[in-house]
Amino acid sequence: MKQSTINALRDILGEGDLKTNEKMSAHTSFRVGGEADAFITPRSDDQIVECIKVLRNEKERYFIMGNGTNLLVSDEGYRGCVIQLFKNYGEVSVFGNNITAKAGAPLMRICNEAAKRGLSGLEFACGIPGTLGGAVTMNAGAYGAEMVKVVRIVRVLDLKYMMKSEYAASEMNFSYRHSLVKEEPLIVLEVEMELMKGDEEVIRRRMDDFKAQRAAKQPIDVPSAGSTFKRPEGHYAGKLIEDAGLKGKRLGGAQISDKHAGFIINANNASAKDILRLMIDTQKTVFEKFHVKLEPEICFLGWK
Repeated sequence: MKQSTINALRDILGEGDLKTNEKMSAHTSFRVGGEADAFITPRSDDQIVECIKVLRNEKERYFIMGNGTNLLVSDEGYRGCVIQLFKNYGEVSVFGNNITAKAGAPLMRICNEAAKRGLSGLEFACGIPGTLGGAVTMNAGAYGAEMVKVVRIVRVLDLKYMMKSEYAASEMNFSYRHSLVKEEPLIVLEVEMELMKGDEEVIRRRMDDFKAQRAAKQPIDVPSAGSTFKRPEGHYAGKLIEDAGLKGKRLGGAQISDKHAGFIINANNASAKDILRLMIDTQKTVFEKFHVKLEPEICFLGWK
């Protein structure tokens, strides 16, 4: 990346919110990934807009990420700028039954805030490790519920016109692991959610139950990116993989979890290439045995 670009970004952000040659393994739940040329953590809508304008003017590539819980970065890294909307961009506020939060707010933090205020409807999300922006982009869900059930308004940056706008939930084209953000050049900036009045003790019991179920069934104590593949229509990815005899299979340091076959984990200093090879091998085997195509649920960065 050109030094002129680095200098311009630093002028906008200050010294502390810009890093160069940053190892992405420090920012992904897989704990893999090479260096990004630049890694920035904006604190406001205006900083996001100004940084993107600089990158476009300088013809530099950029990628928007949350806290990296659904991302596989190549071992070669990313020749461009990673814009992380996470800790510096995570304000949460509550008014009545509504919670409004910036895209970088972790779902767990929002769930805890809802419980503290006696607001019900987000309990299903209490174990999802990602940020609100990522959860809305993917219409994240668990235990029979999805973000579409609670989202009221989504405020975005439209990259086509470099203008901020907002969409009602009904305009977001929500479906399984999909939203309008996957179709159009939009960045989620802020989300308003509408919840229901409830009892804090009951809400926390439900959250604790979901957490216990997740801990019992999923390999949450080892590096992974959650469910590796989307649920194929009429099937469950984990069951297909297990029925194909792949549970526990290893390639290099990557392994199909022997606790839940729907998860590929970094079992022993895996490389990103190990994980990708195991994903491809799994897709091939499942298709050969069951004629079902497994689609990745995780996102990819820096691959040629």
